Amino acid sequence: MSVAVVGAGPAGLMAAEVLAEAGIAVDVYDAMPSAGRKFLLAGIGGLNITHSEPAAAFLARYGDRAGALAPMLEAFGAEAVREWVHGLGIDTFVGSSGRVFPKEMKAAPLLRAWLHRLRGRGVRLHMRHRWLGWEAGGALAFDTPAGRTVRRHDAVVLALGGASWPRLGSDAAWVPWLAGRGIRIEPLAPANCGFEIDWSPHFRERYAGQPVRAVTLALSDERGEWRRGGEFVVSGYGVEGSLIYAASARLREGIARHGRAELRLDLAPGLGIERVAEELAWPRGSKSMANHLRARIKVDGAKAGLLREIVPAADFQDPARLAAWVKSLPLTLRAPRPLAEAISTAGGVAFDAMDEHGMLRALPGVFCAGEMLDWEAPTGGYLLTACLAGGRWSGQGAARWLARRNGA
Repeated sequence: MSVAVVGAGPAGLMAAEVLAEAGIAVDVYDAMPSAGRKFLLAGIGGLNITHSEPAAAFLARYGDRAGALAPMLEAFGAEAVREWVHGLGIDTFVGSSGRVFPKEMKAAPLLRAWLHRLRGRGVRLHMRHRWLGWEAGGALAFDTPAGRTVRRHDAVVLALGGASWPRLGSDAAWVPWLAGRGIRIEPLAPANCGFEIDWSPHFRERYAGQPVRAVTLALSDERGEWRRGGEFVVSGYGVEGSLIYAASARLREGIARHGRAELRLDLAPGLGIERVAEELAWPRGSKSMANHLRARIKVDGAKAGLLREIVPAADFQDPARLAAWVKSLPLTLRAPRPLAEAISTAGGVAFDAMDEHGMLRALPGVFCAGEMLDWEAPTGGYLLTACLAGGRWSGQGAARWLARRNGA
């Protein structure tokens, strides 16, 4: 028995590991020159493996797809991911934010150890093999440096990623091949992405690239009120960063429905509005307004710049009105950034197109895993954990399907 795993990212490599453990011959194919390209790039600033928060809160990060992902994450959740990493000889630690990192903060040692273990278990990796879809009779066609080649396997696990970072291989070329075989695909959209705002030239030139720390972001939509604290970054085109990414699904949906989305910032979350008004009413004498904001309520830098960008000049002379702006400053977002710039992808293969083991109902023996499925999650270890858990789930599903087919 042999299985083709198409895609050498975390989901595909995890599927390959599970299949090899079951004694099945595994061939991994990938269009890139080496495995785990996106995984390595994501780990440049410090590889965030998973998150240490309680399981219920962890699962809730997947929003509407929490129910679909629950069996995978219950079988291989955050703690199991840490144990798996430890099994590769890599120590981990929990950061102050609750995020889990390898002790050396790097992706490369983990990937090297993983690939070494996979090769030791007989997994064959075929790089520069770009999948071209199916030939007649179900064989897989690949474009390789030596030309077009066709390979036959008893089952297939597709772990082809979404459409973010296409230069690293996730280019969504698979969408028409699956759709053409009757597989329902939800439209791909950017997730964990920046959003565009029409800044004034002065604000853009002065504050692009600067962080906005210790704020609370709130928004209201058809799902209700959403609120979270954190930080983000002003960019030349608008806003980006962890707090924006956490809200990106709802912001993207709001723009799709209404043509724009509005969020509100509390620039002084440690102070009530009455206290802010009292502090701002304090006589400032010869101090500039910038110094007054910094001294009285610790609003300076890009925070103060945002006030100047949005608040009418007259309201700076009225402490009560200015306090209201400080506690609820609106930002209007007009568009998400392009899909190719996003950290991850929303949309993909619909869960109802698969059975409970990850096999496509319309294509027996073909399984799907990872980011090519219709789910999304914020940054913070949730993306990688779900990819690993999903790869494991589909690999086990393929092994069970082969065992049943062969009467084992």
